[in-house]
Amino acid sequence: MLVLLPPSEGKAASGSGAPLEPGSLSLPGLAAARATVLEELVELCAGDEEKAREVLGLSEGLRGEVAKNAGLRSAGARPAGEIYTGVLYDALGLATLDAAARERAREWLLVFSGLWGAVRVDDRIPSYRCSMGVKLPGLGALGAYWRTPMAAVLPEAAGDGLVLDLRSAAYAAAWRPKGEVAARTATVRVLHAPTRKVVSHFNKATKGRIVRSLLSEAGTAPGSPAELVEALRDLGYVVEAEAPGAGRGKAWSLDVLVEEIH
Repeated sequence: MLVLLPPSEGKAASGSGAPLEPGSLSLPGLAAARATVLEELVELCAGDEEKAREVLGLSEGLRGEVAKNAGLRSAGARPAGEIYTGVLYDALGLATLDAAARERAREWLLVFSGLWGAVRVDDRIPSYRCSMGVKLPGLGALGAYWRTPMAAVLPEAAGDGLVLDLRSAAYAAAWRPKGEVAARTATVRVLHAPTRKVVSHFNKATKGRIVRSLLSEAGTAPGSPAELVEALRDLGYVVEAEAPGAGRGKAWSLDVLVEEIH
């Protein structure tokens, strides 16, 4: 099973650990693309601060993020599961999972990133600021930049099991499962049942809780979108599923309906 997650916009501090070792990151097929994006980002942020703020879409209050990016090569690194914070990751609560669930998290979870492409939660990275929607001067839109390297690496990472796609649209643009991988992929929306609308904060929190529930279950991981629907219903979620037509090579669409927003 492979679970595709968005990163968080805000991130924890890098801390005082050893600096990034690019060769230690998972998915080594992305190494060359990572090096290119890192070089472009560091060069941008070490130069004209105002231009960097404009490119990165940073407010005046986030000016310090530019200097942080400029020092990425020497900054301390921590496991990505500790760097990413925010609503989804608070609900997921990686640090409070039991040992078996944490091991499943290391195997199943893949966090997409404008800078790194995608990382596992135990990959050690520094804190950074660079969303997938950024257009770096030398590379253009990162969502488009990552498509080619992702297409070469992600199908193998997906293996032959279920792919649960919980990414936001900007990160989904970097890799869309195709063919037989798409046929065993399920994308999930969380809707407020009375209004049938997505509520951003609650959408993220519920996705985090879904992942935590799946990681915490002692049984076998769902092996297909149909098995995922049943597993979520067994966990108490109200799920509406739309299976693609035969031979279309498209993902399943799952709507999780929630009554209360909290």
